[in-house]
Amino acid sequence: MELTKKQIERQDFVDNSILELLQILNPTNKNFDWDIEMIADIRNKIQYYITVKTNCSEQDFYPYIDE
Repeated sequence: MELTKKQIERQDFVDNSILELLQILNPTNKNFDWDIEMIADIRNKIQYYITVKTNCSEQDFYPYIDE
C-alpha cells in the first residue's frame, strides 16, 4: 500500500508549515535547516492537540500507512 498523491501533498503541507512557523517565530537572523526529526517532534505535539480538541483524526491530520 502506498500513500496517494493527495496524502503526500498533505504531509508536505504540514511539514513545510511547521518549518515556516519556526522561521516566522524566530527572532534571530539564523534560519532553521530542514530537520525532519525536529519537525516530527513539533508535528506530534500539534497533532495531539488538533485530534484531542477537534474531530480530526490522526490520519486526516497527517496521513500515514498503518502496517
